[in-house]
Amino acid sequence: MRLLYCFIVNKASGNGRAYKIWNKIEKMLVEREIAYCVYFTQKPKHATLLVRELIRKEEVKVIVAVGGDGTVHEVINGLIGSDVPFGIIPAGSGNDFSKGLGISSKYEKALERILNGRPKHIDIGCVNSTYFVTVAGIGFDGEVAHVANTSIYKKVFNYFRLGHITYLMSAIKVLTQYRPMDISIRIDKDLHTFKKVWLIAVANLPFYGGGLIICPKAKNNDGVFDICIVQGISKLEFLRLFPSVFKGKHIDSPLIKTYRGKELEIHSTMPLKIHGDGEQIGKCPAHIKIIPFALNVL
Repeated sequence: MRLLYCFIVNKASGNGRAYKIWNKIEKMLVEREIAYCVYFTQKPKHATLLVRELIRKEEVKVIVAVGGDGTVHEVINGLIGSDVPFGIIPAGSGNDFSKGLGISSKYEKALERILNGRPKHIDIGCVNSTYFVTVAGIGFDGEVAHVANTSIYKKVFNYFRLGHITYLMSAIKVLTQYRPMDISIRIDKDLHTFKKVWLIAVANLPFYGGGLIICPKAKNNDGVFDICIVQGISKLEFLRLFPSVFKGKHIDSPLIKTYRGKELEIHSTMPLKIHGDGEQIGKCPAHIKIIPFALNVL
């Protein structure tokens, strides 16, 4: 049997945009006589289950996600432990993973890269027992991800490919009621304590929230996280600082603390929500570690 390119398609990504893109991709595969299979996700975490089943089959050559960062998140959580290469056709509202890897938003170019590109290994992160590839956010970020993913306006902005507006509106909503917490963080061997922490972003790539540049210098192949901590500021100061995240200029502010590290232990006075790749993945306390070169990407 010929080796297969296996596509995992999230029809809901980008308000149906992923499904439209898949129909065009399928025609290209047929015309070029490329062996493939396709599976459509039916429910949350379905992609993870599909991938775990697929990688047991010897004929599978590549797993390709057609969707956004949520689809990427589910697929990589099924792939970890396997060296089967991972490809992405970006079709979501934010596409922060593909931005971070320089993958074209045009499906034709993204497909060409998958068919003819050379795989490379990149780092991934792990929060407790869940993996992520872009950014894990604790505190304010976790609350924003929760509000954004359950909002009625997400579909509207996704339809117009304005995922960052969903994040912005959700952030404003959370800002009115969020109360910063005292947190202790061990970064590698160093213990830090912070008062009135708004957010902690642990980044493997620069982008999250549909294009916000939370850690501009983050790289996915250097074996360390870039860490951004916002603490000890008023709501007004937070609101003034927020727009600078769109260009990554916030890290120039004396109000921001940045670190680098391979492993973190985070404890808070109250449980704080955590997101990974924009998906809700748990609450503090959290153990976060980097796993070098754990994902094989086309």
